[in-house]
Amino acid sequence: MKISTRFSDSIHILAFINIYQGIIPLTSSNIASSIETSPVVVRRLMSALNKAGLINTVHGAADPVLAKSPESISLYDVFLAIEGDAHLFTIDERTNPQCIVGGNIQETLNGFYQQAEIAAKAKLARISLQDVIDTIRVKQAIKDAEKERRN
Repeated sequence: MKISTRFSDSIHILAFINIYQGIIPLTSSNIASSIETSPVVVRRLMSALNKAGLINTVHGAADPVLAKSPESISLYDVFLAIEGDAHLFTIDERTNPQCIVGGNIQETLNGFYQQAEIAAKAKLARISLQDVIDTIRVKQAIKDAEKERRN
C-alpha cells in the first residue's frame, strides 16, 4: 500500500511560494521540479489549497501568493485542505472473526488509533507554516556554512 505524499507536498508548495516569491517565476513546473513530481500534481494540490483559502491563484498566471501570513497557517489547516476529515490510520475490516486476534483487532486498535489521531492533529494545529519555513532556512544556513568551511 502506497502512502500518500499529498500533505507533505502541499506544505512543500506553500513553503516554496513563500521562500521564492519575487525571486523566480512560481510556475507549476518550477514548483514541481523542487518536489520532483509533475506540474499536473502541483496544479491539483494548488487548486485544493486555493479552495481552502490558503493561497490565491489566477488561472494561467504563474504568481500564486499565500492568502494568509505563514504564522496563521497551521499544518492542520493544510491537512484539512488536502485530506479533509480523513483518518490518519485505517483498520483492516476484513479479518477472520473466528480468530482471537482477527475477531478483536478492529475494536482494540480503534481506541488506540483515535488517541493517536487526536494527539497528532493537535500537534499539527500548533505548528505553523512559519515554523516550517524558519526550520528550512536554518537547515540551509547550516548546509551553506558547512560548504563554505570545506572551501
